[in-house]
Amino acid sequence: MNSASARNRAVDVYRGFVMLLMMAEVLHFSQIARAFPDNWVWQTLAYHQSHVAWEGCSLHDMIQPSFSFLVGVALPYSIASRLAKGASESSMFVHTCWRALLLIALGIFLRSTHSPQTNFTFEDTLTQIGLGYPLLFLLGLRPPRWQWVALGVILVGYWLVWALYPLPAELGFGAHWQKSDNFGAAFDRWFLNLFSRPSPFLSNRGGYLTLSFVPTLGTMILGLAAGRWLRASAPTLPLRQFLLAGSACVVGGLLLHFGGICPIVKRIWTPAWTLFSGGACFLLLAGFSWVIDVRGHRRWAFPLVVIGMNSIAAYMIAHLWEEFVLSSFRIHIGAGFFDFAGPELAPLWSGLAVLAVFWLSLWWMYRRQLFLRV
Repeated sequence: MNSASARNRAVDVYRGFVMLLMMAEVLHFSQIARAFPDNWVWQTLAYHQSHVAWEGCSLHDMIQPSFSFLVGVALPYSIASRLAKGASESSMFVHTCWRALLLIALGIFLRSTHSPQTNFTFEDTLTQIGLGYPLLFLLGLRPPRWQWVALGVILVGYWLVWALYPLPAELGFGAHWQKSDNFGAAFDRWFLNLFSRPSPFLSNRGGYLTLSFVPTLGTMILGLAAGRWLRASAPTLPLRQFLLAGSACVVGGLLLHFGGICPIVKRIWTPAWTLFSGGACFLLLAGFSWVIDVRGHRRWAFPLVVIGMNSIAAYMIAHLWEEFVLSSFRIHIGAGFFDFAGPELAPLWSGLAVLAVFWLSLWWMYRRQLFLRV
């Protein structure tokens, strides 16, 4: 079996895969699918490059929970490394709070790039992670039973608050998780209007919520468990634990969903979604660990390692660079250059060119050991 350091390669590959899914939005499969409505390949690709409308899950929906889960996986290694260097728990907690503030600020910055003023909104992936990260760190210092108690309190308590939110009885129990008229949306109509904004906040168009950071913390706790199992089992791999935990969480989420207790909705991060997506993250980590560490197939994964080792940089590039790169192509090689296979496929070819620029930039940073850390 491989060492703990080798297992980290599988984590980097998984993280790189997740960030590649995000960066690959530049391929605009949905736009191509509209041009080929009868082509099932493009329709399938478009479905899995988009978030589902409400209930359910696509591959694209797994980006945020995977990113959050991997934050938890990395934490035991980070804590052990800092303790080995002589850092105290208090100094580490101060650093953790500073890191959390930076993540929150970055998330707000990214949501404000097309706004007339600072857009104080807290549903961005980085912001959601930042809001829960200090609590995750404190759990990382405590025995494992603390994390399981915390996870149970989060899932049950969050479900209970939503289930008890007053709604007309004739709407039915499932209405407690409807879009824009739920406990989380009511909280945002109060909380987000405490900040200066061009007009009063009424609802988020996609249904996303500030309070989703609470069940997102549950996803990170599942990742914390995975990271602890990885360190404790070194130099072997806890694949059996991953498979059992993943299967149990997926089944638990499905039972809540089909039992009418709580639907699987990523946009408001229901407890059922926390279990279902967290279970899928366990299974994905098991798969990458098996391929990379058990089977020893590593060469194919180098492009993903380049991305995964610089995930914050990849996240910022995916959100900020597309328009600049596309405009540079239009200026220097012509507006119709990517129409050589027909205008319907132009978004694919231009997207591949943009994606290549993204990756080559990250590769340049990788070669020079330039890694953006928060």
